[in-house]
Amino acid sequence: MQPNSSIQVGSLLKLRKMMNSKSRDSLYQVDTIQEDFVFTEKVAEVFDDMLDRSIPFYSEVVRCSALLLDRLLNPNDTIYDLGCATGTTLLEFARILADKKLRFFGVDNSKFMLDKARLKAEVYSKKESISFIKDDITTIQLENVGAFICNYTLQFIRPIQREQFVAHLYNALRPGGVLILSEKTINHDTSLNRQYIDIYHTFKRQKGYSELEIAKKREALENILIPFSINENRALLSKAGFSTIESFFQWFNFISFIAVKPG
Repeated sequence: MQPNSSIQVGSLLKLRKMMNSKSRDSLYQVDTIQEDFVFTEKVAEVFDDMLDRSIPFYSEVVRCSALLLDRLLNPNDTIYDLGCATGTTLLEFARILADKKLRFFGVDNSKFMLDKARLKAEVYSKKESISFIKDDITTIQLENVGAFICNYTLQFIRPIQREQFVAHLYNALRPGGVLILSEKTINHDTSLNRQYIDIYHTFKRQKGYSELEIAKKREALENILIPFSINENRALLSKAGFSTIESFFQWFNFISFIAVKPG
């Protein structure tokens, strides 16, 4: 038993070391991109690095979200992360909110993202507390949910479907339940919008992306990621029925909202 146990521990340590050393995102270090952005196996492999270098203050938004959930949720509530990708957010929630006795579920339609998410949950001993589901987040049937997390997910849903999607989430929440929504936004003042974009591109350059990578990533996302303005996102939440809609974090054209269903 002892040798097998040692092998298992050694394997887990190797896996943990592998997970801690993120694969570098170099997908767009080429002259041409043949397809729109898709969550493929190659994207899943470098996604954690892509996230760190593409979303300003992502880890801080997750931490702030956890602080809010700690105060607003009840023991044994369920949290669904919609478009959970490789499970980064839920792993951090499970660590910060360990004493809250919450149930965590990640939903994504990418097998490759979920494969990596399940591996990470196993490596960090969270396999029992986090479940991952392959499904379409726009049609999954849920009820009595304590909180939904939509971190940079709504922007990938076709604009014509967003109103129905947000209403679907509202209906699935328990009274007093919350939706945390983080989005990249657009500013309808075109001059200010250009300045925000330029500041964002400077951020990406400081993170090590080249001008070619920035341009090609933007080209790949052009018809896939369609941002709304801050007011348009607020209007969606209000129309669905949320009684409280407040922003709790903003960095230029990136914003996070918390919306509360009437209790």
